[in-house]
Amino acid sequence: MARIVIIGAGISGLAAAARLATLGHRVTVCEASGTYGGMLGRYERDGFSFDTGPGLLTLPAVYRDLALKSGREPLEQLVELAPVAPESRHLFPDGTDLLLPNASRGGVAQALDEAFGPGSGERWGEVMNRARTVWEATRRPLLEEPLPADPGPLRTDPYPAPPRRGLARFSRRTSTLADVAQRELGGHPGLTALLYEYALRFGLSPDEAPAGASVLPYMEQSFGVWYVTGGNRALAEAVYRRCEQRGVEFHFDTPVTEVLVADGSARGVAAGERRFEADLVLSAVDARTLARRGIVPGLDPKFGEGPSTGRLTVLLALRGARPAGTAYRTVVHARDLERELDRVFERPGLPEYPTVQVHRPDDPTLRPDDAHEAATLTVTVPDPDELAELAPDFEAYADHLLDHLAATGIDLRERVLWREVLPPTAALLPPSLAGADGRFLNPPNDSGIPGLYLIGATVHPGGGLARAGMSASITAAGIGPA
Repeated sequence: MARIVIIGAGISGLAAAARLATLGHRVTVCEASGTYGGMLGRYERDGFSFDTGPGLLTLPAVYRDLALKSGREPLEQLVELAPVAPESRHLFPDGTDLLLPNASRGGVAQALDEAFGPGSGERWGEVMNRARTVWEATRRPLLEEPLPADPGPLRTDPYPAPPRRGLARFSRRTSTLADVAQRELGGHPGLTALLYEYALRFGLSPDEAPAGASVLPYMEQSFGVWYVTGGNRALAEAVYRRCEQRGVEFHFDTPVTEVLVADGSARGVAAGERRFEADLVLSAVDARTLARRGIVPGLDPKFGEGPSTGRLTVLLALRGARPAGTAYRTVVHARDLERELDRVFERPGLPEYPTVQVHRPDDPTLRPDDAHEAATLTVTVPDPDELAELAPDFEAYADHLLDHLAATGIDLRERVLWREVLPPTAALLPPSLAGADGRFLNPPNDSGIPGLYLIGATVHPGGGLARAGMSASITAAGIGPA
């Protein structure tokens, strides 16, 4: 039995703790805040509850595996889980209204034909077929297994070159997501906005992200999107309960100030004057924080650094019942997509008429009664540190967002009882992607220091709820049973 200390009680830390305790290890978790869950936070007021992190779950198989491996029971016995229908509604600046079905590529093609004209679904489907090739090539090395010791092959984008005819034969190959939009989607504004939205959600610039980033819509449209009753915070609660059942010891309000290294190996952690000795240490906190704050002696201060963006969130407590037939997720696309990308990635500032995610769950546990509704707006914005230097007025911007939505037919302004604006305080974290000479590969789980492992959204296999869970699974499997 190894003594294992985990830094951070976010979802990856919880998942690793549950797995390792089940394998017979003695596990202690040190968490800087007063609660668990990390990005799966919750805001509660006056009978309303809101997820402050991701509201939907993709690849639920990751947490089904966790439930079975740590307790031999299906995930559905721990949380109430259901596929979202429709997967999303999309409102475009030209007035087009698109409903996408969940986990039905054929249904998506039909919906695109109806919204954008015949042939649109086929064109999109051809891109998704090539994205399937990316999925098949990268699923194991970029999701299910440790980052290869030699990641060289992953520096090349597995996105297959589409057939090129005429003068196109002499142009450079498709290398970025922007190339895919221009060459394979014909620059169609609606299809381009749809493709870019998946990248923007993860803080990826279409001009920089490899063509293989098309795997993101492929995964959602092939495997579906799911909702956890009570929000994803309920998932964190379930995993925390499993940790308690397996004897994991938690210390909250205990920020780790140093990883203790002796004879070149991690031997525990310091939290101020407190010491927690260990045979192994797992860090589930932002890897860049470890480097910048000197928590790990000798770790390069630039470890894990890269381009970053943030997410602005507005929580809305609404009077009046949720209208029947309202989609859980509506995406209001930017009035001027290129201008939005310029403000997010090139000239930092709040985009004027941005792409807005509107989440309106039909969940009685999140509202005081059926005469009210809880809704959440999210917008991708520039790097939080850069944005903070501009000192934007987020309250005025929230008013502007409500006006922006009203112009598309979603007028919530007269229904707002109160709102809470959550300024962006953390960077969006993209998944590991092949191509672009390895620029989109996250650091490996092996820190390079014996006895110290890194898990969570800032390392392999990258950002997103499913991948954070997979980082825990990969690392726990590498450590093995006691």
